[in-house]
Amino acid sequence: MESHMSVNVTYDAGPTGCGELIMNVFLTMKKMDEGEIIQVISYDPGAREDLPAWCRMQNHTLVDRVDEGNISHYYIKKGN
Repeated sequence: MESHMSVNVTYDAGPTGCGELIMNVFLTMKKMDEGEIIQVISYDPGAREDLPAWCRMQNHTLVDRVDEGNISHYYIKKGN
C-alpha cells in the first residue's frame, strides 16, 4: 500500500459473497465524497476478480490490493 494514502472508511466484509459484498460497498461509497478512499477487507476469493471489474464500471480507482493469506485488503478511491 502507498505509505501516503489515508483511508477514510473501512468496510470488513468478512466471508460475504460477491453479490452482497458489491451491494454493501456500493451503499457505503454512496455516503463518501469523491476522492475519499475505502478499505474493503474480504475473505472471498471471488472478490479478486469482481471488485476490480466493478470499480472500472463505476468509475472508481482500485488503488491497491494487499493479500494476507486468505484475506484481501482492497483500497478503492471514489470517482465521480
